[in-house]
Amino acid sequence: MLLTGCEAPLNLDAVREQSQQAIQRTDFFQSVAQNDQVVAMAGNTGALLVSQNGGRDWQRISVPTNESFLSLDTCPDGSFIALTFDNQVWHGTATGTEWTPHKLPSQEQMMTATCAPDGSWWAGGSFTTLQSSFDQGATWNETTLNEDAILTNLQFLDTDTAIATGEYGLVLRTEDGGQTWDYAGYLPDEFYPHSAHFESSDEGWVGGLNGFIYHTTDGGESWDRQATDTSMPVFGFIDADGALFALGDNATVLTLQNDQWQSLETPNQPLYLRDGVLLENRQLLVAGGRGLLLHLDIPVANLASNNRGN
Repeated sequence: MLLTGCEAPLNLDAVREQSQQAIQRTDFFQSVAQNDQVVAMAGNTGALLVSQNGGRDWQRISVPTNESFLSLDTCPDGSFIALTFDNQVWHGTATGTEWTPHKLPSQEQMMTATCAPDGSWWAGGSFTTLQSSFDQGATWNETTLNEDAILTNLQFLDTDTAIATGEYGLVLRTEDGGQTWDYAGYLPDEFYPHSAHFESSDEGWVGGLNGFIYHTTDGGESWDRQATDTSMPVFGFIDADGALFALGDNATVLTLQNDQWQSLETPNQPLYLRDGVLLENRQLLVAGGRGLLLHLDIPVANLASNNRGN
């Protein structure tokens, strides 16, 4: 018996159309930053995008790497720096269209990067290692507290003061522009902070698994857990003109009201949100997994009120 048949032609039009879109379903965004010209987003496998109109349209920037971007920040001159998993710091122009890589000297894995108010570049990572460059990546300085812990967050509050948080609940501080670092305190139960935000050298928040958010008003010496209405992991914070928001798994967005974190209404998506910015039109632009990008309208009263109870 001879069986014959035919197969319908494979229609790839939808695939081709999707491949021509700036944002792909395979994008997992990790960090968002903006200057007065563009908003930039960075993510896995070399994903780097910029928007000139507040996130309505995006341009995908071609960079010679397939490494994942871990963090992205804006420098005082409007340029950008970004960290990739292969320990390179990329310097981007203010338009976000041209990027130059600078290899970090340390063999330790760097996990976070930031640009200080004086324009210096900083990276932090494993073995409590901190690296800095004051000449835009030409030379690097390195210091470590010689402790086997990963630094996950690094934030400069001014030219002299910066705070780093990391594995095993570490909280580190410098008050001399990063020349020396010392222990500022420890998080409860060696809590692992996925994200951190400090409003001042005294007051700050960290977020992590199970929807836990801890708050300090004494520079990290002591911490209180604030109430949240979610058990989703918290991955990021957005400081928005007097209001503070937290981002998490399952498209979770929380707002702080009188020492309690309350969920905003968002689309029901089983995807994480990692980072975002406040746009000029008083919208939150937040980004996360599988190309998830949301514009959220925030009531003006919410933004104008000082809702960060002490």
